[in-house]
Amino acid sequence: MKRYHYTECGLDNIIIEGADFLKDVDGEETICIPAINQLHRVIAEGILKREGRMTGKELRFLRTEMGMTQAQLAELLHRDVQTIARWEKSEVEMDGNADTLFRLMAAESLGIDLQADVSSISRKSVPQAGSREIIIFTDNGGYHVKAA
Repeated sequence: MKRYHYTECGLDNIIIEGADFLKDVDGEETICIPAINQLHRVIAEGILKREGRMTGKELRFLRTEMGMTQAQLAELLHRDVQTIARWEKSEVEMDGNADTLFRLMAAESLGIDLQADVSSISRKSVPQAGSREIIIFTDNGGYHVKAA
């Protein structure tokens, strides 16, 4: 099974297992990723359900998937735009309350069922050491988050 480190989405921690590779005209292997919108939705699910506070890049990924500007997010979280920008650049870590609220907002906006209550989601919003990889696997053209 081939693994592909998918950085084209702006994240450093996405691995696709079972990715399709094709040979180009020069004989070089190239990745074939169908249904990008479905893939990005599954990546969002992986971010939202994973233990540990989200990174700045993950925040930016989710915000853009939701179609929001930094100003719109700042208004909803009762923060200034500079705070959102600093979180996204990982200059400052997002606090746990904002992480929890943003997870709930993103899940609602993107139609992702977190299958958890607010208390459980809040417990995910704490700093976490260890691997931050999100493994996505493919089967029959669909994408799924691999359980940790």
